[in-house]
Amino acid sequence: VQLQASGGGLVQAGGSLRLSCAASGFTLDFYAVRWFRQAPGKEREGISCITRAGGRTDYADSVKGRFTISRDNAKNTVYLQMNSLKPEDTAVYYCAAAYVCVLDRTLINYWSQGTLVTVSS
Repeated sequence: VQLQASGGGLVQAGGSLRLSCAASGFTLDFYAVRWFRQAPGKEREGISCITRAGGRTDYADSVKGRFTISRDNAKNTVYLQMNSLKPEDTAVYYCAAAYVCVLDRTLINYWSQGTLVTVSS
């Protein structure tokens, strides 16, 4: 039973990446999924969430208009499309599953390992 985040890499400012969060051993469509990120020396922050059926999404102000979260329940996967990337988006990105969209990490049921996104200027 695990979540696996993938898709990170090195990209120039203004570029795009798509992160994937794939579940194995359980059905991801029973859960809301939130993406978090943690930059060096900073607190982990929640940046986007999608509800179980995908009917509602939310975004941190720092990524609104540039990032898009989506899900394909048939593939047991949630995506984070990141466009117009900035050097300040450099961080380790994690996905997390919970019954509802929450920022309280004590309510998270599953965490992925991190995937590193590096945006060069």
